[in-house]
Amino acid sequence: MKKTIILLVVIVFSFSSWAQEIQWVGLEEAIELQKKSPRKIIMDVYTNWCGPCKLLDNRTFQNPDVANYVNKYYYAVKFNGEGNELLNYKNKQFGNPNYDPARKNSRNSVHELARYLQVSAYPTIVFMDEKAEVIAPITGYKTPEQLELYLKMFKKDDHKKITTQEEFSAYYKAFTPVFNGG
Repeated sequence: MKKTIILLVVIVFSFSSWAQEIQWVGLEEAIELQKKSPRKIIMDVYTNWCGPCKLLDNRTFQNPDVANYVNKYYYAVKFNGEGNELLNYKNKQFGNPNYDPARKNSRNSVHELARYLQVSAYPTIVFMDEKAEVIAPITGYKTPEQLELYLKMFKKDDHKKITTQEEFSAYYKAFTPVFNGG
């Protein structure tokens, strides 16, 4: 009886934490989903060796507020910027012809899609509109509160009204985060 109760508690906690995880899909799948139900895309461009990428994964993307918001308003894509996946995007095929399998967990050659998306460092979060057009690449580790600004700004299309650094600074200063830093 005691083992059954413990098992039930473990199952309940597993489901509750599972429900707060971001539902990641591939880029091609996200683009297909956009055709049926338009949403913006958030793409986490990471590498296996990148420490800040792991922090972003563990601290920010695991945050329940972030996960719930992303799952509700975005299609979430994970993309290894130095991986060897073949991808079709904008009627072009992208790969990593210089990929070295022996270096899969250390620095490797940059994927053609990462170059195309102008990823210059890891992690980079690439936001795309409902037609998979790039809105902006946001470079570096972001806390849940920092990411919240971008999630909401792009979701509401507020970025279209911002044309100068001064306007962005004013937007940033006026923004009040509500996500729990967890």
